[in-house]
Amino acid sequence: QVQLVESGGGLVQPGGSLRLSCASSGSNFVFRTMGWFRQAPGKPRELVASITRGDSTNYADFVKARFTISRDNAKNTVFLQMNSLRPEDTAVYYCNANVLGGAGWATVWGQGTQVTVSS
Repeated sequence: QVQLVESGGGLVQPGGSLRLSCASSGSNFVFRTMGWFRQAPGKPRELVASITRGDSTNYADFVKARFTISRDNAKNTVFLQMNSLRPEDTAVYYCNANVLGGAGWATVWGQGTQVTVSS
């Protein structure tokens, strides 16, 4: 089975930057659209950004050109460069992917990585 593992989260001050990575494990899988979601305490999970295999991107309004999503199809890895971070960006960030395997298409989630923006 495929597994997604996020990394790169941590504590940063407002205005700082973080680069999140989502690495996959497993073989014989095709990754279609991949993306990042986030969930703050007491709030629903929301889409941050997504990217297709052809590098077509989609961003949530709150990103406001501060974040950039990218991917490495050869390694089935997706990244999220986050700049000008704000306290309201504090959340658990989850990697997501649509994956094709022997059983067909499935949606796979990572375990999440904590991003905290605070002074």
